Amino acid sequence: MSERKVLQKYYPPDFDPSKIVRHKGPKPTGPKQQTVRLMAPFSMKCLNCGEFIYKGRKFNARKEHSGEKYYNISIFRFYIRCTRCSSEVTFKTDPKNMDYTCEKGAIRNFEPWRDTREKDETEEERLNRLEEEENESAMAKLETKTLDSKREMQIADALDEIRTRNARNERFDSADVLDTLLEVTNPAELELMRQEEEDAELARKAFRTEEDKFVRRVVDDGADEADISKEEAKADIPSFKKTVKRRRDMGAVLGIKKKLKPLV
Repeated sequence: MSERKVLQKYYPPDFDPSKIVRHKGPKPTGPKQQTVRLMAPFSMKCLNCGEFIYKGRKFNARKEHSGEKYYNISIFRFYIRCTRCSSEVTFKTDPKNMDYTCEKGAIRNFEPWRDTREKDETEEERLNRLEEEENESAMAKLETKTLDSKREMQIADALDEIRTRNARNERFDSADVLDTLLEVTNPAELELMRQEEEDAELARKAFRTEEDKFVRRVVDDGADEADISKEEAKADIPSFKKTVKRRRDMGAVLGIKKKLKPLV
């Protein structure tokens, strides 16, 4: 720094400027490289020392154009060095799969979410696969639509059946019941029905509990219905009249005898 700021420089006595010849060095061959700061795009293992380089590790890498293109998208190559043995590791960009591919010096760790079947897939195979997936999705949609329509038809049929049954039950009134009973003209059938009713009544009386018993109010034939309703209303009205409780003799309970007053 100090030599740059001085006004005069020292030249030795034997200095000959004609002996100074400018030489142009050879131009660097190959693609042009530049130093960039990047992070490891995937986890990898060094093949030389076995060191694991995790995803996101920062490196000062050399970047160059590989000369390859994918749909006019340039593919770049990056050079980094192992953090343990300083061996060179190379990987490239992969615009087809929107990823990176490891070239040499390391191997990529296993990642279950990556589909390795598409690695060697050609463009024609890929188009065929996409077309088959579209056809399968269309068939699945058609099957779903068919099942939905069939389910709707079954629901509509069930509703029609319920409505028909309800309408038939509404038309079946007491007159129809009487007609049905009158149709039974066989005395044996009538006797059988009477016996079944008697058996049912006996069974109901036999299995009757105390809670089921009730008291019927006997009403005279000449009683008026209005009087009955008034009596029932009076019975239902609660009474709030104060009742005087009898005083309890605690002396007798405790065994205390009272002295009797002498008669004069």
